Amino acid sequence: MALSAIESFKVEDHVVVDTEKNNIQEHSETSKWVLSAPDPPTLWYQIVVSVRNSISHYQQWCSSLRGQHRAKVVLSFLTAIFPILDWGHNYTVTKFRNDLLAGLTIASLCIPQSIGYATLAKLDPEYGLYTSVVPPLIYAIMGTSREIAIGPVAVVSLLLSSMIQKLIDPVADPVGYRKLVFTATLFAGIFQAAFGLLRLGFFVDFLSHAAIVGFMAGAAIIIGLQQLKGLFGINHFTNNTDIISVMKSVWESVHHPWNPLNFVLGCSFFIFILLTRLLGKRNRKLYWLPAISPLISVILATVIVFVTRADKSGVNIVKHIKGGLNPISMNEIEFNSPHVGALAKIGLVVAIVALTESVSVGRSFASMKGYHLDGNKEMVSLGFMNIIGSFTSCYVATGSFSRTVVNFTAGCETLMSNIVMAVTVIISLLCLTKLLYFTPTAILASIILSALPGLIDINEGYKIWKTDKVDFLACIGAFFGVMFVSVEIGLLVAVAISFMKIIFLSIGPGIETLGKLPGTNMFCDVHQYPMAIKIPGVVIVRIKSSMLCFSNANSITERVTKWITEEETEGDKEDTRSIIQLVIIDASNLVSIDTSGIASLEKLHKNLVSSGKQLAIANPRWKVIYKLKTTNFVKRIGGRVFLTVGEAVESKLDC
Repeated sequence: MALSAIESFKVEDHVVVDTEKNNIQEHSETSKWVLSAPDPPTLWYQIVVSVRNSISHYQQWCSSLRGQHRAKVVLSFLTAIFPILDWGHNYTVTKFRNDLLAGLTIASLCIPQSIGYATLAKLDPEYGLYTSVVPPLIYAIMGTSREIAIGPVAVVSLLLSSMIQKLIDPVADPVGYRKLVFTATLFAGIFQAAFGLLRLGFFVDFLSHAAIVGFMAGAAIIIGLQQLKGLFGINHFTNNTDIISVMKSVWESVHHPWNPLNFVLGCSFFIFILLTRLLGKRNRKLYWLPAISPLISVILATVIVFVTRADKSGVNIVKHIKGGLNPISMNEIEFNSPHVGALAKIGLVVAIVALTESVSVGRSFASMKGYHLDGNKEMVSLGFMNIIGSFTSCYVATGSFSRTVVNFTAGCETLMSNIVMAVTVIISLLCLTKLLYFTPTAILASIILSALPGLIDINEGYKIWKTDKVDFLACIGAFFGVMFVSVEIGLLVAVAISFMKIIFLSIGPGIETLGKLPGTNMFCDVHQYPMAIKIPGVVIVRIKSSMLCFSNANSITERVTKWITEEETEGDKEDTRSIIQLVIIDASNLVSIDTSGIASLEKLHKNLVSSGKQLAIANPRWKVIYKLKTTNFVKRIGGRVFLTVGEAVESKLDC
């Protein structure tokens, strides 16, 4: 079969050779197209264009307002900043009824979660409630997602506490610690808003999907281990977040007296919450049951402790929760702190993590509803809500996956559900905080534990393993980094592995041999397409890397030389067609070449000429051909630069 294919190709080659000779002028003309291309834009020009594109959106918007009535201009300006003016114009009673139900549902989940996440962030419980008031209200005015539910989340709470407690002890100096949290929140908001205003959303992509999966899973386990303190009623517990320190602290607590009532109470309601979640999954009409089960647990546990006075028997309780509206914290922002540089770095890390979670959640539900979510507007709205939040006693808030799922399932129509939730939390702050005095801390631990399984996606980890082993390495790197070192080290490991992957793919010495598919003018990798036929006397190689530079140039040219030798060795030495006469380099993937890359090509050309062979370049990109012309390399290879691989092959046949 293989022999007949080769013979048919030879017949086809002889049939079309006359036609190819008639097209010599056409081929030379297309080669001139390649060689006479204008100079590519300079680096300075690219920088100017990049800046211009960053603000072109705003220029286009401003130009569209010219000639309009002043009132329309002002309304359009306000609508662009506050989308609520757009969707609020067509708001109906039916939508409000759906939003009211959804808002009350997520509020029942938000209140106990916010108290628990505040303790996870090493803050007093009321600061979790504060964070569920102002940020949702600001986002409802400026946000573009219809389903997302704003508030404190477990991962951001852990991230803040794990990094800031290295600067100041939250137990020894709670006031100073709180000030640093507000300052870091301000920095996070500034970074988020800047990313959106400057259209720099690609910064969020530094955390790949695989890295986020591993990071979330590791953070979930660490958060769960941290809740052992509340679940067992342990009074002396480590502030470190690595699994070794946490397990050591749990083991040491065995030798100290602890009250089993905390464990019994916490586990009982933990099982209750899981059962309600199971019922909600089996019967979709009971979607509200798992949503309100945390609030029911808090109410029942508080009543049990109050009636039995279990707090006198060793059950740890929340005690005083400060009521009232959010106090102003603008005077607590510390720009003169010696830790301001570290706080800016913490703000950047937290900003990226919070944006990644919120934008990914928002886009997922936007695609389900069939509308577009503007990532840059989302970043601006999240940034401003955290900036204003830092002035009103809030720490970093973002879109919560668990509460967004509940909001979506409850049938929310608009962001009015966030307003309903915030108003409900305000009422709780004004009227119900005294009733939470006897709430056992074990219940808060069980509520946080019940929310963690959603952060561990084993199926997605397995899918990453099957799809891309390097991505899986970033995934487990983030996972083990969080587990055994710290949260920020886990993130750093994941980002480092992702960058290493990018570098490897960019500069790896990848080349492939091309052959012609029978009956077509296409040239493809002979290993991917075994039916592709190699052209006698011609070696066609394609550089798979996007760069030919100092790190891979020598290895690529050496592999090309080696393949030429192998081709001639495998062929029949008595058959002149097996002697390589032309080497064609398909540069279609190559977007950049440096002086080392050009030097390696010159060396390859000299070696080929010394052995009676020729070198040709096919389909070079703009910057590549510019540099090859600038260094006179095109002249040295006799101008053998072609638009396609097929034309380069025909040039050999025409000789």
